[in-house]
Amino acid sequence: MSSPDLSGPVILDGSEGEGGGQILRSALSLSLITGRPFEIHHIRAKRKPPGLRPQHLACVRGAEAISSATSEGAAVGASELRFVPGEVKSGEYLLEVGTAGSTPLLFQCLFYPLALAGGGELTLRGGTHLPHSPIYPYLTFVWLPAVRAYGLFAELHFKRAGFYPQGGGEFRASIDALGTPPDRVVLPSRGTLQDVEVTSFVAGLPLAIAERQAQAAEAALRERGILATVDNLPLPSPSHAGTAVFVLAHFENTVAGFSAIGERGKPAEEVGREAVAQVADFMASAGALDEHLADQILIPAALLAAGKLGPSSPATTHFTTARVTDHLTTHAMVLQRFLPVQIDVAPSGDVTVAPKADAPAAP
Repeated sequence: MSSPDLSGPVILDGSEGEGGGQILRSALSLSLITGRPFEIHHIRAKRKPPGLRPQHLACVRGAEAISSATSEGAAVGASELRFVPGEVKSGEYLLEVGTAGSTPLLFQCLFYPLALAGGGELTLRGGTHLPHSPIYPYLTFVWLPAVRAYGLFAELHFKRAGFYPQGGGEFRASIDALGTPPDRVVLPSRGTLQDVEVTSFVAGLPLAIAERQAQAAEAALRERGILATVDNLPLPSPSHAGTAVFVLAHFENTVAGFSAIGERGKPAEEVGREAVAQVADFMASAGALDEHLADQILIPAALLAAGKLGPSSPATTHFTTARVTDHLTTHAMVLQRFLPVQIDVAPSGDVTVAPKADAPAAP
């Protein structure tokens, strides 16, 4: 297979791989960073319903807001989109995701372009604790420490929680300019388990529900020989209710996070046990990173390998993951379309992100 053209527009098929919204979000970030326009067809073809949903449209509008970018076809339900990036401008932005669209996913989409442009401040409103998305505590305790290793920094300030389906949550992110990048990032093993923290959240509901969630999680961990500290926290929220459990596992070399969201009719105890089941699956693997962080760390790793993060780059990242997901391999495909990098994902979970040997130097 010939090497992709890394100078012209990028053509993407939204039905490739996992066929979800990750392809669009990553393309928006990378387009703003590289200055390369893109077209995407068959957007979210493997999701029901397919096409752009309001939360994905919010990412397009957010990318336009922080730059002078333009787009064609950006409408709810659209299956095709054309995006022409503009210069990213450091500044203060207030963005509404709407209903229970994910503010953490919007933040991750816009974080890298703003950091490379000198920083900025985002106030994001929408969902903060949602299924199928990193919840706000995951950003603060797992994702942020990971990107700091690449000289990327932000401070997050939580205001109120937003649960599905109403949303209404809000947080503010102060994004710094680039710091000093590493010479190499290597995370082949997580090391020994050192500490586990269970946090059970409720908004608009009795704290006793949080206690039941936490007790179930603590008991499920104890059955597996793991002791944990437990905290039950009420969350400020608009006039609607929600619950969540977040389990943070500290290892010798890494951290991992696992969450479960309450639903109407779902017993509190089931929420706690669901979060712990994810911990158990991770502990049964040999990976250094949980499957979600493995996917999310690919962007800073690729930026480092492409020479975009400063004088110490290009440089290589190597890590192992608990599970190779379609999200991971699809994300790797998108990154290699935009940047001169080589991403190797072995079935064993070994992942290497390196400069492409025959690629020209990044501008």
